Amino acid sequence: MSATLDQREHFYRLVPALLARNERTALVLAEIGVGYVEPHLTPDVRSRVINVGIREQAMIGVAGGLALAGMRPIVHTFPPFLIERPFEQVKLDLGHQGVGAILVSSGGSYGWPQGGETHFGQRDVALLDTLSGWTVHVPGHVDEVEWMLHSAAATDDRVYIRLDGVCNERPHGRPDGTFTVLQQGNSGTVISIGPMTDRVLAAASGRDVTVLHASTIRPFDSRTLRVTLTEPDVMIVEPYLAGTSVLQVDRALADVRHRVSGVGVEPGERRKYGTVAEHDRANGLDVDGLSRSMSEFFG
Repeated sequence: MSATLDQREHFYRLVPALLARNERTALVLAEIGVGYVEPHLTPDVRSRVINVGIREQAMIGVAGGLALAGMRPIVHTFPPFLIERPFEQVKLDLGHQGVGAILVSSGGSYGWPQGGETHFGQRDVALLDTLSGWTVHVPGHVDEVEWMLHSAAATDDRVYIRLDGVCNERPHGRPDGTFTVLQQGNSGTVISIGPMTDRVLAAASGRDVTVLHASTIRPFDSRTLRVTLTEPDVMIVEPYLAGTSVLQVDRALADVRHRVSGVGVEPGERRKYGTVAEHDRANGLDVDGLSRSMSEFFG
């Protein structure tokens, strides 16, 4: 599989086959993605693709109803329309009713930068952290999307798969959800989430630090962090709101005196940037910015 393929494009190819293979699954959309998935649909699955129109709250409500009826709903749109706008329904129609769904985003924090603040999704994982029982996958490569989607479809859990247009050169994620040790050092630890890893490895080149990769960030793999820990200085680099997982690191090291730095998308609107690369540079998520952050934190 080519690393240049957009994760979302791969999802549009995967989901019709999943619908055909698993008659319990249904795809719920709110206009976004309809045109992309349509060419891949066959007559036997078309009735299980439900477009509710531009009604994101109804989209989650429909998913909750399908789950109560024994179906396994897959819900797809931009992150703010998937998590923020229908948050009440995510909380009640799924969580409070004790049912699950697979929420699959279309783009990450600013996957469609020309869409502006209405389409930016950097708050998604932080919001889900206020709820219980969610598994959160952040694929770093298109090859990881398939096992994430199929493993989620085999359960009735509440699962969020955060797709992005950016990929690492090769997959690092593990289906068991544990972190992957990519580099070992003695001066501290960098945890890299999903598509950030190629840049993190470039910034960490020549530094005496451990680099861990995570494609599954909830539940948080405290064990691997602890068993690989040398100096108790931890930097976590996430492609969404900076500091989202700092609490997870603090909990993992509650009995250890430690320092932690959360690097990611800073809060606040940025209206003047028109490309993903410009947003990354503004947030210090390019290689130069990450290198500066490591120098300041690790010395």
